Order: sequence, then C-alpha cells, then structure tokens
Amino acid sequence: MKVVQLNMFGENETIEKVVNVSSVPQRSPFRYPGGKTWLIPTARKWFIHDTANKIYIEPFCGGGSIGLTAAIEGYFEKVILVELDADVASVWKTILGDDCDWLIDKILHFDRTTASLNQVLQNAENSIRERALATLLRNRTNHGGILARGSGLMKEGEAGKGIFSRWYPRTLADRIRVIHATRNKIEFIEGNAFDVIREYSARKDSSFFIDPPYTKAGKRLYNLYEVNNERLFDEVARIQGHFLMTYDDASEIKILAENHRYEWKTIPMQTTHLIKKDELLISDDLNWLD
Repeated sequence: MKVVQLNMFGENETIEKVVNVSSVPQRSPFRYPGGKTWLIPTARKWFIHDTANKIYIEPFCGGGSIGLTAAIEGYFEKVILVELDADVASVWKTILGDDCDWLIDKILHFDRTTASLNQVLQNAENSIRERALATLLRNRTNHGGILARGSGLMKEGEAGKGIFSRWYPRTLADRIRVIHATRNKIEFIEGNAFDVIREYSARKDSSFFIDPPYTKAGKRLYNLYEVNNERLFDEVARIQGHFLMTYDDASEIKILAENHRYEWKTIPMQTTHLIKKDELLISDDLNWLD
C-alpha cells in the first residue's frame, strides 16, 4: 500500500506501508513459513489487471494463500495448485477429495494431549488422510509452523499456553469447508513445478504466480528447498501468458531478472516475528503496481 505524506520540507513524499495481515481474509489451513497472506491486496490488483486470463497456476503453492484468494473470490475460471512436498500435498488432496468430512471431524474432536498427538503422528504413514491430519497437527504445534525434518514442537506456545495454543479446530474446520466448497474451480497436482510451467507455458490465457522457496532461509524452513533459480528463470521465459514472481531481496535474483529483461520492484512485508523487510516482485509487466 502506498501512502502520500508531507516530508520535512513540505513536499509530497510517497512511502510504502506494510500490510496488516489481520485485515486480510485468512483462508489457508496452514501457518506457513514464507506464506503470502500479506501479499493478497497486491495480488488482487494483479488479478484485476489479468482479467482476460482464465487459468491461474501456482507451481510452488505451499500454504496457497494467493491461489485460494484467486479461486474463492472468483478471479479465474480455473486455479491449478502444485506442490511436490508429500506432507503438504496430502493436506490439499484430502481437503479437495472425498475424505474432507473425515478430516474435519478428526480436527473438531481431536483430544489435545501429547499422547493423542503422538498417536496421530505414528499413524501418518497409514493413508493420505492420516498423513494430512498429522501434517496439520505438526504445522500447528511445531515451532513457527515449520514442517522441515528435524523441526521441533513449541516449548511454551503462544502466550505460554502450551503446544496446542495454535490449534484452532473450529477456525481450521471453517477454512477447510470453504476450500472444499470451491473444489470445482481448483485442480491440485502433486508434482514438479518445472514440469507444470513447461506444460502450460504456451497458454496465452494463463497467469502464473511463482513463489519458490526462500534463497537464504529455505533450508531451515522446508523439506524441499533447493531450486535451480537460473533454470527457473529460463523456464519462465517460455511463458506466453503473464507471470508474477516473488523472492527474498537477494542481489543474485535481481541480476537474473535484469539479464532476462524483467521488471522488478521491492515491496515491504512483516514476518511473523514482526520483523520488517523487503521482498522482490518480478514480472513481465509491473505497470499495474503504480
């Protein structure tokens, strides 16, 4: 968001204001490290700019906040979400599939004890739906919502309320119901981002939102964090429709963007730890951002 104010010389000065995520609809079932809820107001502007396009594709969907907004608010006829991580994929498969009611029932009736949590985690390999339940519980009880192998449970929890202080069953159930109700617009693919970009790159009526793992913190946050960024930019160059990419503010990414003659701008955001920083927006066209 841009705000115009007078500087000390009495001149108009435009500054970027960090989006307050509490003012944005929370639709993802995940508390996802690197999530893009804060970008939703900007994404809506991009959606409106791309109203002629019918297909939205998110090759690294993760928590899927932007894709869910695109589907639920009706900006596109079809929304394709792609995720390679099997744990995260199990959640999307279950929510969009026939086991959604089972998952909601398990969430609403989960007994908030360490013993119950351990039992769910032990059953994770029994089926996709059991894995989905275990993934959501890990996401809500692990420190920072981090699902990477080796991440641990919260110690004191939110405001010292314990490891289940971020487990909001009714809120989760409500979000899942809304997503499931929109399933006719959403296609989920458990697969490789590069393959999907290549498959749909010739579609001129497509809009790609590309949000790869952070270049710096990815190893700590995700199981699948390694991305060949040079190859990704080469694949993006094939896209005949439009695209919007987000990255952490890294000099090597700016160089890649400039080498491909893409526009880039920084946008302020605030982390879950209330740290303000800039991220990069990269696109074939950023005129709508002004």
